[in-house]
Amino acid sequence: MTAHTPPTPPFLDRRLPFPKRVDDLLSRLTLDDKIAFLHQFAPAVERLGVAAFRTGQEALHGVAWMGPATVFPQAVGLGATWNTDLVRRVGEAVSKEVRAMRARDDRVGLNVWAPTVNLLRHPLWGRNEEGYSEDPKLTSAIATAYTRGLRGEHPTYWRTAPVLKHWLAHNNETGRDVTSSSVRPRVLHEYDLRAFRETVEAGAVAGVMPAYNLVNGRPNHVSPYLREHLRTWTDEDLLVCSDAGAPSNLVDSEHYFDTHEEATAAALRAGVDSFTDHGTDSSRITARVRGALDKGLLTESDIDAAVRRQLSVRFRLGEFDPEHDPHALTTDFDTPAHRALAQEAAEQAVVLLKNDGGLLPLAPDTRLAVVGPLADACKLDWYSGTLLHRRTPLEGLRERFGPERVRFAEGVDRILLKTSAGTFLRVPEADADDEVHAAEGALDPALLAGRTDLPPLTTDTSATELSLIDWGGGVLTLRAPDGRYLSVAEDGLVRASADQPGGWVVQETFRLEPRDNGYLLRHIGTGHPVTVTADGLKAADGNGEIFEVVVVESGEDAVSHVASQADVVLVVAGNDPHINGRETEDRVTLALPGHQERLLRAARTANPNTVLALVSAYPYAVDHAELPALLWTAHGGQAAGSALARILAGDVSPAGRLPQTWYADDSDLPDLLDYDVIGGRQTYLYFEGTPLFPFGHGLSYASFSYEGLTTRVEDGALHVSFTVRNTGDVTADEVAQLYTRAVDPSVPRPRRELAALQRVTLAPGEVTEIAFRVPRSAFGFWDVAQGRQRVAPGLHEILVGASSEDIRLAGTVDLDGEPCVPRPVMAGGLDAVDFDDQSDTEIVDRAKTSGDSVAPVAGRRGELVFRDCDFGDGAAAITVEVAGEGTVELSLGDGPVLTVLTLSPGTPGPYDYTTVSAPVVVAAGVHDVRLGLRGPVRLARVTFSV
Repeated sequence: MTAHTPPTPPFLDRRLPFPKRVDDLLSRLTLDDKIAFLHQFAPAVERLGVAAFRTGQEALHGVAWMGPATVFPQAVGLGATWNTDLVRRVGEAVSKEVRAMRARDDRVGLNVWAPTVNLLRHPLWGRNEEGYSEDPKLTSAIATAYTRGLRGEHPTYWRTAPVLKHWLAHNNETGRDVTSSSVRPRVLHEYDLRAFRETVEAGAVAGVMPAYNLVNGRPNHVSPYLREHLRTWTDEDLLVCSDAGAPSNLVDSEHYFDTHEEATAAALRAGVDSFTDHGTDSSRITARVRGALDKGLLTESDIDAAVRRQLSVRFRLGEFDPEHDPHALTTDFDTPAHRALAQEAAEQAVVLLKNDGGLLPLAPDTRLAVVGPLADACKLDWYSGTLLHRRTPLEGLRERFGPERVRFAEGVDRILLKTSAGTFLRVPEADADDEVHAAEGALDPALLAGRTDLPPLTTDTSATELSLIDWGGGVLTLRAPDGRYLSVAEDGLVRASADQPGGWVVQETFRLEPRDNGYLLRHIGTGHPVTVTADGLKAADGNGEIFEVVVVESGEDAVSHVASQADVVLVVAGNDPHINGRETEDRVTLALPGHQERLLRAARTANPNTVLALVSAYPYAVDHAELPALLWTAHGGQAAGSALARILAGDVSPAGRLPQTWYADDSDLPDLLDYDVIGGRQTYLYFEGTPLFPFGHGLSYASFSYEGLTTRVEDGALHVSFTVRNTGDVTADEVAQLYTRAVDPSVPRPRRELAALQRVTLAPGEVTEIAFRVPRSAFGFWDVAQGRQRVAPGLHEILVGASSEDIRLAGTVDLDGEPCVPRPVMAGGLDAVDFDDQSDTEIVDRAKTSGDSVAPVAGRRGELVFRDCDFGDGAAAITVEVAGEGTVELSLGDGPVLTVLTLSPGTPGPYDYTTVSAPVVVAAGVHDVRLGLRGPVRLARVTFSV
């Protein structure tokens, strides 16, 4: 007898298209199987040979949280390169390392949560480091490049599956899970959605992650925009993965739903496909799904839709075709090519902001003083991998110029801490063989506990000299002579045990709080004062020890000493990415920390040839009037120091460009929670003040001329060409930038708006022609009167230059378009959210599932303006659809109030709408309508009748 080979099930038949294979596998899964798949950690289905799968692998600028990997510059630094080809290659390298790491550790996931495409609207946002730019065009260009690298070029199988973060309008850490971003339709379509849309439409995105915040009163995890917008941009099945803990927030912190069953069902129906909640424990999510099914809040088809989208991604990753997956045998990890790419990216990210008098590049025989708290540091952020290689600015400069020509002063205060008993803090000697430990691979480094294997600090008559690093805002770190930072573990004891500040709750930061007879040392992570106990120094409840701070050497004195003996001083200042501006913590000011300002003054006083290099995750407002040269770079990863050294030495001409506006003062900034970039005149698009440095700014060691601007409108697009010549004497990169501006718009439009960009390398005297094709749609705006994108006819300026303010060539084009027409309010009424202008209002949810209303900000009188409303032959009555309690006042233009509609008593709840009508006389013709809102009233719609 001949044994029969069982037939290959259709889901394993690679001759079939993926959708048919997905359908077949879905049909073989039980309801319990499918419910289990809804959690981040989906279990294996052994009877079908389906392996376990988890969504989520952090890979923002290298593989994170899984141990050693190549570390590239922070995302904002990649944005500063303005180089899509470079960023695509970085994405490619990262995805190859993901594959190589997964081959030896199956905890490494192929569904990567990157990149972040939130626009850098506000520079005080704590997560500024994660985004690419304040501009949607630049952000989408860089994000598209990175996702293409992550995806790979194979037409069928993806190397990794990128998920974009964080949907939507998310730029504040302060109350991030309970605050609502009020986003008017024009801002939604022209700004926040645009970066996501253009990246998704490019075809290399596997999904998105909703953000913690609410938009227009509704949590992003139940956003109708997932269905109304996101899923209409592509034919691919997009996987929506929740942010960690966000599903529970719908009930626990946001109180948007009464029960977790309701919340889970609403998120699933809205489009969330994978629930990241309670770590690896899936039991609570699966119980909530079963409860929602039992209560009729969900159907099995709702679950099928989510599982189908998950399976679609898994098929594209080659999971079910292992022998044909072209990426399965990828071994590229920490290769020479990846190291070279990390250095290239770090070099291209450096922005030369100022270079008066040609102080830079430095002469080869320069005697250099390198000072500052970032001078001998290579900082990592929350989404970094563990460094395999490391080069600080000091190391890079000593390697480039020779150690004998480079002197160093960190500029920190060297102190002793003396107790009230007259003894001093002492750091016991650790085992000589012990090394400083970095966080090894962990799925969640937030769960890593502090070390308890080292002895705690004690007191003694002999003192240990500590380095006090002041990070501003009263936040400081203390470092022992062996380089370890003082840290507090779960037992509360203080040890010199950390190689760097870090962790979800940083355990290495303290405050010195003045008391009559000294200072109380308070540990910030626990909130406890530090006290002396029999077991050693401890952060614990109680009064705490009062210390005398004995300054052995001030940082300013050390800086002054080395600065006075050098030809040039390099001050390396900036931030630690885990302190004063990070995930969970927004900044409060643009100013440099006070201690760093004092170091800068000390260096400048001792030596006028002082260069400031800012190494930071965000912009600063610095007074550079007396500084001849100023540079900025984001934290540049493993090659940051070598890159900065090569730029300073002139081995590479700087060509990074600012990806966001650098404002001159805190007073230039809107409120952190003001998301109306149009009304608030935010970002370079609308800002009317004078920036410290404008968007797109960056200098070079070469000079460039622009000539021969030509424009033509053809095939539904504007074609622009011009030439760029290197008129300098060194090979250098130039970033050519094309901006547009509507000359006489009917509504507020950007002062200028980036339409295209290209980074080119030119030898001295070399000329290149640059040609851009700008689609006609790029000149459009969201017409709130018509509820769609519209291109208005008329003149548009075409501006070409080296930054948004350094325009070298200009011309105009006259575009055809659809003319503005008055709003037909007698026929269509007015949706409250479609206002032209507003003051003191916020957009709120019309219902929990969809729709918008407008309410006044609590305690204020709100006003909405609707321009050019056509009343035909006139109106005799007004009807408002409202909820809550309060009044709606109608006036025309700048005229008096014509009628007041009062909702009293109010409706039972915020979603219980009713109509209120009143007579009114509105003359025939076109008028501006003004609606005043008083009290806790929600206005959804206004209609007029005869």
